[in-house]
Amino acid sequence: MTLFILAYFAGVLTIATPCIIPILPFVVARAGEPFRRSGLPMLLGLAVAFAATASLSSFAGGWAVATSSYCRVVALALLTIFGLALLWPALAVRLMAPLASIGSRLSQWTALRQKTHGTTAISSVLLGVTTGLVWAPCAGPVLGLILTGAALRGPSAGTLLLLLAYALGAATPLAAGLLFAGRFLAALKRSARWGDGVRCVLGVAVIAGAAAIWLGLDTSLLTRWSAAGTNTLERFLVATFPIGPGSGMSMAADAAQDRTLSGPLASLLGAQQWLNTEPLHADDLRGKVVVVNFWTYSCINCLRALPYVRDWAERYRDRGLVVIGVETPEFAFEKDLANVRSALGPLGVGYPVAIDNDFAIWRAFDNEAWPAFYFIGADGRVRDHVFGEGDYDRSERLIQKLLSEANGAPAGGEIAAVSGKDAEAAADARDLRSPETYVGYSQAERFASPGGVTGDISTLYRAASALPLNHWGLAGVWTVGGEFAALNGGKGSITYRFHARDLHLVMAATSPGHPIRFRVMLDGAPPGTDHGSDTDADGWGSVQDARLYQLVRQTGQVADRTFEIEFFDAGVRAYCFTFG
Repeated sequence: MTLFILAYFAGVLTIATPCIIPILPFVVARAGEPFRRSGLPMLLGLAVAFAATASLSSFAGGWAVATSSYCRVVALALLTIFGLALLWPALAVRLMAPLASIGSRLSQWTALRQKTHGTTAISSVLLGVTTGLVWAPCAGPVLGLILTGAALRGPSAGTLLLLLAYALGAATPLAAGLLFAGRFLAALKRSARWGDGVRCVLGVAVIAGAAAIWLGLDTSLLTRWSAAGTNTLERFLVATFPIGPGSGMSMAADAAQDRTLSGPLASLLGAQQWLNTEPLHADDLRGKVVVVNFWTYSCINCLRALPYVRDWAERYRDRGLVVIGVETPEFAFEKDLANVRSALGPLGVGYPVAIDNDFAIWRAFDNEAWPAFYFIGADGRVRDHVFGEGDYDRSERLIQKLLSEANGAPAGGEIAAVSGKDAEAAADARDLRSPETYVGYSQAERFASPGGVTGDISTLYRAASALPLNHWGLAGVWTVGGEFAALNGGKGSITYRFHARDLHLVMAATSPGHPIRFRVMLDGAPPGTDHGSDTDADGWGSVQDARLYQLVRQTGQVADRTFEIEFFDAGVRAYCFTFG
């Protein structure tokens, strides 16, 4: 119960923050109408809409966040039309006449129909809902506590009720303002001389509020004005009301306080999940030199960079370096936490890994590639970044420089010689003439089987009679989807004409726990000494985990070779060829 009281009073304090200013005109525009039929339903609609959309944004998937964003735009457009209707009723009627959509009818109800039918509770609720969709309150400590708790614990009725309590708290002073402003406006409207003027002033105010929200002033400039005083009051509420482990929100409270970190570094604290560590907080990063490595565990470029990242994490840990891997998936199976967790051990990744399935951290850093490295000084600023492989010596020198600045003592030394094994070995750039090749039709290129690809339909494919360099084909009954090709029944094979020392293929089994046998051939013969780390000399191997498999590592002269992999069981999924 104390959490609900805390949330309610924190909402009440929202009236003291400038971010409430843009929505005031929409509320005051109904001040002259009966409170029970107009003001109260509108405020209830505002509170419910805000609570629902905030809940979706805090724990739902990307589709829900995108939907909320679109709804906000539609609602803001309707409110802008509402303001125009107050200014020019005749013009508004003409604009609204051609529109037959639900949105236009809602706008007619909220802005125009009251002129002929009077104010109704339904129209007031609809106006409140549209206002709630564009309401972005100042994210003070209490709201941060609630939203962070929702993200950490997942969907729950408790979270929705807490957000509703917050919204109702914000609606309470608005209701009081409506009652007093309503009496004043009602007196003015009784005078014919002032009636039209009041309507025009309200129309201008509504349009100004809409313009502020369209321009983002409600979430940027206004939010920064005078926020300190309100935040201080909210922190007093947090300190006054006991929030212990039994409340289920103590972790959320810590996370809300942690967001005092600035810049992209703060986005790490909102990670969906952490592996190899408890969730990191601001105190774990503040004043530290941090290397953030964006990667995903089936990416060959990321794997070849891992030996260097592991070395930095181990050698400089005692000097104050924090290495964080941000696992941002490329394929759907990389969103599975169990898959990522099982990959970390064999890869030797022991430093903290943040799960970034919704790309929130990726966007906060404005990242562009796998792998990517961001070097952050003790002052919390990103001092440099590197996209892709290479330049490891310069990166390590920068780490030493940032540690020296942080510790006030030299942190230099010899650059260690680092090398990787198997798939982590550096590519043979001199003989690398084959590009990354996706098997799913969304990005597939150079497909050579007769008849081309038939997307999303089980199809019998035949091997091409001849393959030009870097072309490939299927044989057997496959369903080629946007991201992968799946073998449906019986035997099936994939053939690729390539030129590289190493050949890798990202694969997964439809039914985990049921290995799928395969055999690799090079130019029609077993690979012998040219086999990869996931095959033997006779070319045999099996697909068990969803990951990258090294199938060929040539030991002699590199030349154009024809690779074939034959599967003996249905259910395999092939995603992407990579070379090295």
